[in-house]
Amino acid sequence: MGKVIVVTSGKGGVGKTTSTAALGAALARAKHNVVVIDFDVGLRNLDLVMGAERRVVFDLINVVQGVAKLPQALVRDKRIETLYLLPASQTRDKDALTEDGVARVITELRAKFDWVICDSPAGIERGATLAMRFADEAVIVANPEISSVRDSDRIIGLLDSKTVKAERGERIQKHLLITRFDAGRAARGEMLAIESVLEILSIPLLGIIPESEEVLRASNLGAPITICGQQSAASRAYVDAARRLTGETVKLTIPSHQQGFLNKLFGRRAA
Repeated sequence: MGKVIVVTSGKGGVGKTTSTAALGAALARAKHNVVVIDFDVGLRNLDLVMGAERRVVFDLINVVQGVAKLPQALVRDKRIETLYLLPASQTRDKDALTEDGVARVITELRAKFDWVICDSPAGIERGATLAMRFADEAVIVANPEISSVRDSDRIIGLLDSKTVKAERGERIQKHLLITRFDAGRAARGEMLAIESVLEILSIPLLGIIPESEEVLRASNLGAPITICGQQSAASRAYVDAARRLTGETVKLTIPSHQQGFLNKLFGRRAA
């Protein structure tokens, strides 16, 4: 059975969709069967980042409501044959999602894929709670700024109370992915230091994604950064994060010209 991961945060604009696409592509490049699901009903951006917007015929709502079967709605990536997308609807409301319908879709996807990665909308409304509802683990995406970290702390509380695992008395495993980090700005006090973020959230650090124009360029090209920008620092950081998700031990660094500072700071293995 496949593992279900929710990529979530309390604040919008921190890089959830970019991270979902990047992690999914990295895992697929490593020969895993992967599906990424867009739960942001009404907005739908994951298909754009994946470069699949013109190939969408059916969507998550159609499958939940029985209008289409799951294989009809899955869009296979044109670059990696083991990577699939289940898009959200642009024309429906989040209330069209039902817990029973989502449970049925997730169960079917678990049987078909090694990894089911759910791209959650920001906040704590219905789409977000359903995205995390059936997750085995969570990747919490945060920028190193106080509003993003504070909102992520709220999401941790929801993961510990609103998921199926929580109802069974089990603890959902959480991973922190810090995005848009700039060591120079952190040193000048213009953003939170990594230690401060870890102290507030108290969850294991999955990876640190450096601020990079390559990420925006990749999104505009309709390709995950781990496909079209494989030599960039951000891509290497996402690939390392994906390897850690699989249980591999990978030394935690930012692969950039600032390595010396961060190697000193994180001269240890990732949690």
